[in-house]
Amino acid sequence: MTIAPDKSETTETPVPEGHVKLVIDGEEVIAPKGELLIRTAERLGTVIPRFCDHPLLDPAGACRQCLVEVEMGGRPMPKPQASCTMTVADGMVVKTQLTSPVADKAQQGVMELLLINHPLDCPVCDKGGECPLQNQALAHGRTESRFVDTKRTFPKPLPISTQVLLDRERCVLCQRCTRFSREIAGDPFIELLERGAHQQIGTAETADVLDLASRTTSGQPFQSYFSGNVIQICPVGALTSAAYRFRSRPFDLVSSPSVCEHCSSGCAERTDFRRGKVQRKLAGDDPDVNEEWICDKGRFAFRYTGAEDRIRRPLVRNKATGELEEASWTDALRIAAAGLTEARGNGGVGVLTGGRLTVEDAYAYSKFARVALRTNDVDFRARPHSAEELAFLTSHVVGVTPESGVTFGEIERARTVLCVAFEPEDEAPIVFLRLRKAARRNKTRVVHLGQWTTSSVRKTFGELLACVPGQEAAAVEGIAKHAPDLDEALRGEGAVVLVGERAAAIPGLFAALHDLVERTGVRLAWIPRRAGDRGALETGCVPSLLPGGRRVGDDAARVAVENAWGVPLPATPGRDTTDILLAVSAGELGGLLVGGVDPYDLPDPDLALRALDTAGFVVSLELRHSAVTERADVVLPVAASDEKSGSYLNWEGRTRPFDTTLEGTGALPDCRVLDTLAVEMDADLFTQTPAAARGDFEKLGQASALRWSHVAAEVAPPATPGDGQAVLSTWRQLIDNGSLQDGEPHLKGTQRTPVARLSAATAAGLGVTVTVSTERGAITLPVEIADLPDGVVWLPGNSDGSAVFKTLGAGHGAVVNLAGGGQ
Repeated sequence: MTIAPDKSETTETPVPEGHVKLVIDGEEVIAPKGELLIRTAERLGTVIPRFCDHPLLDPAGACRQCLVEVEMGGRPMPKPQASCTMTVADGMVVKTQLTSPVADKAQQGVMELLLINHPLDCPVCDKGGECPLQNQALAHGRTESRFVDTKRTFPKPLPISTQVLLDRERCVLCQRCTRFSREIAGDPFIELLERGAHQQIGTAETADVLDLASRTTSGQPFQSYFSGNVIQICPVGALTSAAYRFRSRPFDLVSSPSVCEHCSSGCAERTDFRRGKVQRKLAGDDPDVNEEWICDKGRFAFRYTGAEDRIRRPLVRNKATGELEEASWTDALRIAAAGLTEARGNGGVGVLTGGRLTVEDAYAYSKFARVALRTNDVDFRARPHSAEELAFLTSHVVGVTPESGVTFGEIERARTVLCVAFEPEDEAPIVFLRLRKAARRNKTRVVHLGQWTTSSVRKTFGELLACVPGQEAAAVEGIAKHAPDLDEALRGEGAVVLVGERAAAIPGLFAALHDLVERTGVRLAWIPRRAGDRGALETGCVPSLLPGGRRVGDDAARVAVENAWGVPLPATPGRDTTDILLAVSAGELGGLLVGGVDPYDLPDPDLALRALDTAGFVVSLELRHSAVTERADVVLPVAASDEKSGSYLNWEGRTRPFDTTLEGTGALPDCRVLDTLAVEMDADLFTQTPAAARGDFEKLGQASALRWSHVAAEVAPPATPGDGQAVLSTWRQLIDNGSLQDGEPHLKGTQRTPVARLSAATAAGLGVTVTVSTERGAITLPVEIADLPDGVVWLPGNSDGSAVFKTLGAGHGAVVNLAGGGQ
């Protein structure tokens, strides 16, 4: 007799390829091979206590707090296992503290061990109120302590750097800080010192202070652009911020999601403020952009909003005394409108917007130029620029989105990345972290076309294609002939080219990059340094484009914007930044409207200052006093990013919106000021609020893709410096003398020491210092030997004693004079 199978019985769940089946706390679960037990438990909703574990760091098993009971093949393992280091296996049976007395007892024992020497100073600890040790001691610790002896103590705090302070007695030796420094940032300066009961974290400098064995350190002081991250990921109060220490308690703070305003990555942040003042900024969690990291500039450079020279009220120049005097908004706007109207009829007004603007503010400037001033003389590029660059941006960058262009994720997955005129660690730190992650984990080949083996080259395990400054175009053109393996790699799938804004200073480079893209099919991304550059480009803050990527000279595109705005628009492309300044200096333009431009960022600061002095009327929309406000006829104060809502467009083309953090400050966004100013000039912008400006911009939509239009660029022959001369290489370091970094001495203390870098042959006979000069001025710095080509000198662009444009009036690729210093 045959018994039919019971069809009501459930069939066994199939296991997909590459997965395993295991049981956790009696519940069957399917997990991908290689997944850590602690992650699998998290997906089931079971939180296993831990200190050393972090999803973005390699497993360490250092704290032993995550012990669980594990059974394999029907046999239990003899001891509890660390779930943060053990990967899942088929048939594994796991019992966490929820179902296993063994695991629960083990976790309680580890907690008791960690608390033996941990001080009970929670009321004065900066971590108090948001401390994982507090939370887990309550949840998984014993109710009574059996420890009656004297706890270990150390002098405190011990400065790791001017920003990071160490309280050693609080450290639980989780190694999060050492692993972050070694793995993520590539700065192996924080290390474990000593052994056993004397083990502690420190640096080479702290080892010397404590008379510890120097052989246990790297021999280098702690210096990192990402040091603030170790404060945030420290699970106890061992590492604290010098800037935030004892300033507030977590429960006294109000938190607001925000977006970093300092570079084009658009990092997610959390801004904590109290009584109308920002107390600190923390990294937000955004896997698509900055993961859980931010650079120190984004974390600590926020005190400019409360600087003593912050402009709070409108200023109008008294014609009798020549001094700026406070005025009401009504009077200031009336005088500004009258002056701009007169200047508009006296040749026109040029508009310079800078790179600090949100998308909404940039759109207001673009519309104000066309509607109120009736001009296309508008440019956001407060830096070296060229017509060739604008043609390239028009065809390769405008309209690109994360769906159609290169993204952070694509960089991480890339097989080959070529960096051209781009120093990622200084110009886009989060891009640098992705490059390092790609090279370290995925064996991505990273090639840097530059002058010397910088920290970005070393930390991304990169290759250097060295060339003389200004000859990058020839180097790109010569890749097929001189680097056939790289040329082949760029033709392959998953190849990316990253180009920085410094490329605008190199004639012919953008044309060479266009030809490289056409020839190999490689994907390319333009990564500017400033947060507002990409949004300004899309909103038409350039002389040849209207908002949405519409060419000024395209009649149909221009008419579409005219119909949307209800006014006729000028049909001729305008002047770029340099031509605007030349026209003002020559009396061809009657005035200037300037929004957040520092003349010393321009390639010819003398020209900018001369134009400001010559202009018939100057209106400045600014946060703080500057060389522009010193010469302006009307100064209108505007809101900082924390005081307004809006959005940035990051280098990917990803919109990064944020809301107002500090309410009630009275500060007005640029778009509101311009809207009111336009009304005084009998024009309507409809940009009263950032939301209104955003809506008006979105109504226009995006134009169809624009084709490459070659602009002839005169490519200079290879520079041949004479005796006592060299070719200049330069860019700005991340932490320098930028105006948004003022007022934060702790951040200033981590600025990299300014030096002049030369090859050994070039430096021969110069001494320990070198003076780099032009007919305009001279810079003297200590000499450091690097692997630059002979006849080349590198200087930081805007650091202490090295303001290149301001002092030398020369930039990347210029020939400068060299003279020796002391011996």
